[in-house]
Amino acid sequence: MAAQVPLVDYLVLGDAPHLVANECTACGARYFDRRNACANCGKTEFTKADIATNGEVRAFTIVTFAAPGVPVPYVAAVVDCEGTSVRANLINVEPDPEHVTLGMKVRLATVAIGADDNGTEAIGFGFEPLGG
Repeated sequence: MAAQVPLVDYLVLGDAPHLVANECTACGARYFDRRNACANCGKTEFTKADIATNGEVRAFTIVTFAAPGVPVPYVAAVVDCEGTSVRANLINVEPDPEHVTLGMKVRLATVAIGADDNGTEAIGFGFEPLGG
């Protein structure tokens, strides 16, 4: 198996891929990027929090125009993962309103983005519909 590296720092690969957020120890607000202070309460202490891998689509848009080289159409979405909002693309689904709906149940999925000359794969993530 080729070596793999996550495209973003907050994606954990392995047998059970998942996202990890920085959670404010004072108010519980969660952030995927590095923070010096909480935007909600101003406190400065954080812990790591694993994010649920299943969620529900809360908002989405079907992108039909993008920068050169970016394949369209695709679905950009906000997914509620048990109280944590995650912005990601929906994958493995037709990008049209007949196949994507508000409230749709989805799960985290990883996808190979590309590989370097040594065969090391960059791995990104998206959400795909739950079966059924």
